[in-house]
Amino acid sequence: MLSSDDPVVLLQHGGLDSLTGKTGLAMLRHRRGPIVAVIDPDHAGGSLETITGIPRDVPVVADLKEALGHGPEVAVVGLAPSGGRLPEPLRLDALAALNSGLSLASGLHTRLGEDPAFAAACQPGRWIWDLRQEPCDLVVAQGRATTLRCQRLLAVGTDMAVGKMSACLALRDAAMGQGLPCRFVGTGQAGILISGTGVPLDAVRVDYAAGAVEAAVLQAAEGLSPDGLVVVEGQGSLCHPGSTATLPLMRGSQPTDLLLVHRAGQTTIDRLPNVPLPPLSELIQLCEGLAAIGRPASAGPAPRVRAIALNTARLDAHGAQRALSTTEDELQMPCVDPIRQGADRILKSVRSKL
Repeated sequence: MLSSDDPVVLLQHGGLDSLTGKTGLAMLRHRRGPIVAVIDPDHAGGSLETITGIPRDVPVVADLKEALGHGPEVAVVGLAPSGGRLPEPLRLDALAALNSGLSLASGLHTRLGEDPAFAAACQPGRWIWDLRQEPCDLVVAQGRATTLRCQRLLAVGTDMAVGKMSACLALRDAAMGQGLPCRFVGTGQAGILISGTGVPLDAVRVDYAAGAVEAAVLQAAEGLSPDGLVVVEGQGSLCHPGSTATLPLMRGSQPTDLLLVHRAGQTTIDRLPNVPLPPLSELIQLCEGLAAIGRPASAGPAPRVRAIALNTARLDAHGAQRALSTTEDELQMPCVDPIRQGADRILKSVRSKL
């Protein structure tokens, strides 16, 4: 429902300097379409780049009334609060946006369109997009993506929130910058809001999860030339005891290539320090082994990890370069921070087998 040229105001209350605001922060970093204002009373009047490090010139305002002067058409909930409950100031601004004739987009598990107050506030010709809904007409996956002639790259991560979406979008940007036909399949709320389409994997019943990914990949590849690339946003991690997302992504996308995403220096699951991460070399073997099965006999060569996307955001420039060089030497494959360095080297490695 959210088109690439819709002027957006982000409802980011208290989330410009917090992980709870990761959806809006991802949009600020990666959305190509206009973001005309960000609402965050805690930082109103401040410089977005100073607050977040994101080099984008967007005014930070105190409330919806002030944001309306910048001409938004759609309000987007940029927070991912625990339990999906909106903080009261954000709820008030979301309702004010609807009452002012704006549309509203949300990736929360709580469906705002089913809230009577939100439904009543939505003006004629406007919409509320609760994107975290299971698609209709789902079927069990059958490995149909292997019939596609284009490359299909899936990002797999060592943990949650290590930068899989950012790495995929950087790779998409690198491909498009070189004139390579490329499509991005969003599988989480931020990726879908940024691209305007995709499948909210965590809203799909487990029996149909791989089938939902398969359908999204087939749709993304429609009309794509054989030399094109479909980049599938990763979710979760095989290393996380609470995650089930990697297998349906593998089965549904039937990738031709894999990209491993890791945070530099991380040795355990971020919020479960009693759960150690395996050596990256072992995880690469595991991912390649799992991706090699559950494939039709005609699928062609099994996918391989082609590069490492290393998240060095917690390091200074010197520490980042040292981590990149050490990891590349250890694994003998390209190791790149796609936010700091761009993804051209990753793309080159992915395309080198052609």
